[in-house]
Amino acid sequence: MHALPYWRLSGYYFFYFAFIGAFSPYFGLYLQSLNFSAWDIGLLMSQMQLMRLFGPNLWGWLADHFGRRMAIIRLAAVIGLAGFTAFFWLDKLPGMLLAMAILAFFWSAALPLVETLTFDHLREERGRYSRIRLWGSIGFIVAVMGTGALLDMAPPVGVVWVCWGILVGILLYALTLPEATLVEHSGVQPIGEILRQPKVIALMTACFAMSAAHGAFYVFYSIHLDAHGYSKTEVGLLWSLGVVAEIAVFMFMARLSRRFSLRAILLASFGAAIVRFLLMGWGVESATIMIVVQLLHGLTFGAYHAASIAAVNQWFPGRAQGRGQALYSSLSFGAGGLLGALISGRTWDSLGSGWTFTLGSLFALVGFVLVWGWVGANATVNRENRAKTKDPVQ
Repeated sequence: MHALPYWRLSGYYFFYFAFIGAFSPYFGLYLQSLNFSAWDIGLLMSQMQLMRLFGPNLWGWLADHFGRRMAIIRLAAVIGLAGFTAFFWLDKLPGMLLAMAILAFFWSAALPLVETLTFDHLREERGRYSRIRLWGSIGFIVAVMGTGALLDMAPPVGVVWVCWGILVGILLYALTLPEATLVEHSGVQPIGEILRQPKVIALMTACFAMSAAHGAFYVFYSIHLDAHGYSKTEVGLLWSLGVVAEIAVFMFMARLSRRFSLRAILLASFGAAIVRFLLMGWGVESATIMIVVQLLHGLTFGAYHAASIAAVNQWFPGRAQGRGQALYSSLSFGAGGLLGALISGRTWDSLGSGWTFTLGSLFALVGFVLVWGWVGANATVNRENRAKTKDPVQ
């Protein structure tokens, strides 16, 4: 009888996304306290996206080639922690860039491998994925609220200590994760044939655009709020509200997927992103508008990510699924996020926050057009598997 290591997987997700919850909103504020320019901050923070561009594909290939998935996950946790530890002694751009690159290169290795590990453990119960992934969102909320409250009382360097402690938690859970029995698949469509399909090209390009649209959000949103008088606690509450909206979408995604096609869900997500980033740039003076902005995160990340993962699982079957996940991660969170971070770092001082976020809205519009034109109206989850998979989108 196969026993699902639910709490070990959930604990890993909790700490992995807790790191994002502490790092993404607040590390830029720490860099600002060291008197780095907006361009320097964008350059440093973009290393996370740069390493996601090729890191997941390299680590995925190594895991497939040598069959040592768990060894790579644990190695990534060890060296990622070591790279981050250097921040306690660094305050100049060259050293910070090197430490950030080491952290990002090894940190980016883990999640696609843990995602495939989780699905291998779930086997025919993939609907339970959302119940495991949910703990990642909870970890994010705990970290973003806790770190925000801490930084209202402590100096900005406090975020370095928080992130370091969370990385220790990632390492401890990585050491406990068990390998899953791999199931061999036959008759898998060649990866080249999959990648040449217009719907796959359109979706991957749209995912690239969506991550580029979020570039300024992940790098400068906290700085944006701080500059307009929001306290660190209020910043944390707004970030947390976005993840609460994300959790709500995850909880109802099964029902949404039965009622709407993946194309419809993706169009709603990209449409929401167009509106969200316009409001983010020009409505920051209103706390009510910022609440609406963060509630839209449920669509622009939660629904978008769940629908995209579902499409990858459906369109990259069997052994191609791991490469599909790596490609999705590299093109979207890697290349798209990198472009968005670099553009926002260049335009923040020259064009201002309003126009920087407007560029994000334009990226979302590009993604909307791609999904509208090339992802077919019949793009949906595989209804033949619903008897086995209770929650097919997730």
